[in-house]
Amino acid sequence: MLIQFQNYLTFENIFLWSNIIILPFWIVITIFPHSRIYKIFVNSLIFPLIFASAYAFIIYQIVLMEESILDIFKLYLSIDNLYTIFATESFLLLFWLHFLTLNFFLGSWISRDAVKYSIKKGVVFIPLVLIFFLGPIGLVLYWLIRIFYSKRLSFHD
Repeated sequence: MLIQFQNYLTFENIFLWSNIIILPFWIVITIFPHSRIYKIFVNSLIFPLIFASAYAFIIYQIVLMEESILDIFKLYLSIDNLYTIFATESFLLLFWLHFLTLNFFLGSWISRDAVKYSIKKGVVFIPLVLIFFLGPIGLVLYWLIRIFYSKRLSFHD
């Protein structure tokens, strides 16, 4: 049974399932930030465990395929190296999971922070959607909204 499961875990299937799994979490963040569902699923270790397991499995597959895991550090040397690394399916999937995880972490932080400052979920909806698709732009928009609601300018929390 484990062999069949491992055969099912292709990079394509991991990519598809990670995109499917993340959506309910984002729905909870944007629509139900005050709910018990939010506290159970978003503030728990469920999401990090799922994505950390996928991440570890991909690294395991990279080692089995005898690709050099240290090549990943070459991405900092030039844009051509970044392009070369992203041309490798396994590394591209690692970075996609990295991107999904960090955007989700940022979205969940914003959702909790908005509750803390009593910012209406309708106001936070647009920054959360922007974070899902455009990351830093949504963060800056939320930061501007937060300044307005908290009535103070702060560069740290």
